[in-house]
Amino acid sequence: MPSFRPATTADIPAIVELVTSAYRGEASRKGWTTEADLLDGQRIEPGVLAADIARPRSVVLLAERDGALLACAHVAEEDGAGYFGMFAVRPDLQGGGVGKAVLAEAERIAREEWDLATMRMTVIDVRDSLIAFYERRGYVRTGIHKPFPYGDERFGVPLRDDLRFEVLEKPLRAGVAA
Repeated sequence: MPSFRPATTADIPAIVELVTSAYRGEASRKGWTTEADLLDGQRIEPGVLAADIARPRSVVLLAERDGALLACAHVAEEDGAGYFGMFAVRPDLQGGGVGKAVLAEAERIAREEWDLATMRMTVIDVRDSLIAFYERRGYVRTGIHKPFPYGDERFGVPLRDDLRFEVLEKPLRAGVAA
């Protein structure tokens, strides 16, 4: 089980390296979360990351073991619900339970520390295996789609022209409908 802590601005270079290794280029192909066939370029912009670290009701969660960074995720309150994003696990550790532990900790923060009833995320809707991972953890497809930010290279350089996001949602308390 990893230990968790909030990121500081000093962690930004390590987080950018981790997120890039999980989603971009050949290194990402060691894991199952690669977006190398969908997107090129950067996955996270350091300035956006610094703003996420600094803003209220927002934490960039780090998972570590023996001082080594294993995984990260961004958890924030947006529009009265928790938002989960920038989720990355070292490619050589994917499938070993670290990601499930990070997701559970992010949900705990939103539910227990911020008293939020729902967690949301956006996933590129052609990422079937990733969506299935979240569905096994209680998330449902809402049918709400958001456009991919074509032309904004802070989010990567698309390699196809049919990308869009779908909102997934999960109730964090009993009796709350997704």
